[in-house]
Amino acid sequence: MSKQTDNKHDLEALFTNPEPWEAWESKLVGGSIIIAVLSLAVLGILINFFLLK
Repeated sequence: MSKQTDNKHDLEALFTNPEPWEAWESKLVGGSIIIAVLSLAVLGILINFFLLK
């Protein structure tokens, strides 16, 4: 396949309708990021409380 054909295929994939699970997947990723940030905050508090004091 030529480079131009590859680019056309990539552009078609970008501008097609979203898959049905994309909204659910976006919520899952957002929730995972929130859980990760909260977990890091709790870990920092526990390290501060038990190891640094």
